[in-house]
Amino acid sequence: MRPYSMDLRERVIAACDFRDGTRRQIARRFGVSESWVRKLLRRRRETGSIAPRPQNAGRKRALTDRQLARLRRLVERRPAATLRELRDTLRLAASISAIDRAVRGLGLTFKTTRLRLGGRTRTRSPRRAAVRRRRASA
Repeated sequence: MRPYSMDLRERVIAACDFRDGTRRQIARRFGVSESWVRKLLRRRRETGSIAPRPQNAGRKRALTDRQLARLRRLVERRPAATLRELRDTLRLAASISAIDRAVRGLGLTFKTTRLRLGGRTRTRSPRRAAVRRRRASA
């Protein structure tokens, strides 16, 4: 449904109240759909108001303020913890991606350790390692 100004809503309702034509004619005159006129009249009849309904505010946060505070403290204490470990430690029923959004939203970063990198400072391809072994044995 397109957002219409309150002025247009009032004019359409007044035209319907004064029976200035059929709903189809009124809709055509004001450049709206006939179904919009019907819905507007139904809303007035059911609620007494012709004001637009509030718009959806979007996705709701997965974590409450209290849970976010606990998450912040845990990340500060254990910066090398994985997202899954954070979720499991806090016993949250949120997805891993929700935890990631929350951590990023708090402006927190994770510490990267050698342990998390597999203990190597540089990586070699398996093919290169095989060539080195052959050269060493020759």
